[in-house]
Amino acid sequence: MDIEKELPMALRAAYLSLHRNSDACFTEFDVTADQFVLMCALQDEKALTQRELAVRITSDPSTVRAMLVLLEDRGLVRRQPHPTDSRAKTVALTATGKRRLKKLIKVGQPIRDCMFGVLSQAESKKLVSLLGKVADSLKDYPSPTAS
Repeated sequence: MDIEKELPMALRAAYLSLHRNSDACFTEFDVTADQFVLMCALQDEKALTQRELAVRITSDPSTVRAMLVLLEDRGLVRRQPHPTDSRAKTVALTATGKRRLKKLIKVGQPIRDCMFGVLSQAESKKLVSLLGKVADSLKDYPSPTAS
């Protein structure tokens, strides 16, 4: 087994499987898996700036902004000017967004149950820890376009 080839492919396969299944599950609610992640990041917060949200979900600000525009058009999030920084906007779930998120969490639970059903609690904790190490190791890797 060539682990240098297998690890990236296994990470990709796991991610794509989770993403595809989640997208299919959320279709009837007009929300994508990525939008679900964004909404989950807002569920326990009164409001976050768009930049804070991008960091929290490990996405670039322009992608987050595009998702927020769509979610705002659907009445699921509210964007407002930041109270002290005129360049920033804060984001929060609307009441409709909170209700929709509860439904999404419920309908997506079987996917998460399936995923966690193949791992023990110790394995799940170890996997999260190892994936964190991988993500941290690549966090500051120089982009070929960054010069």
